[in-house]
Amino acid sequence: MAGELRTRRVYDPPASDDGCRVLVDRLWPRGVSRERASLDTWLKDVAPSPGLRTWWGHDPERLAEFTERYRAELDHNPAVDTLTGLRREHPRVTLLYAARDPRVNHAVVLRDWLLEHDDPTR
Repeated sequence: MAGELRTRRVYDPPASDDGCRVLVDRLWPRGVSRERASLDTWLKDVAPSPGLRTWWGHDPERLAEFTERYRAELDHNPAVDTLTGLRREHPRVTLLYAARDPRVNHAVVLRDWLLEHDDPTR
């Protein structure tokens, strides 16, 4: 069974209960050193495609369509398997993102997609 799944801004200080910290942005966040990020891994290939990311531009009015398009990408993205494996290995995984809005970002869409695709028989 997969562990707990959280989201957090990469700019926030790491918390002792973050568990496995995974950056899920395609681009490295500005102004954040690798030490400060305190990552376990960077899975840039699980992020939205460059074209989709550019089209969306974090526009809240495009969130519904972005969500639909990104979920379609996730349905066929082999990088999801790596993330699923990390979730099996760790009791908690924190998905890190650089976006300003904690509700309007791809990490929330990714978290929800992963939770919907959990296989309780694993």
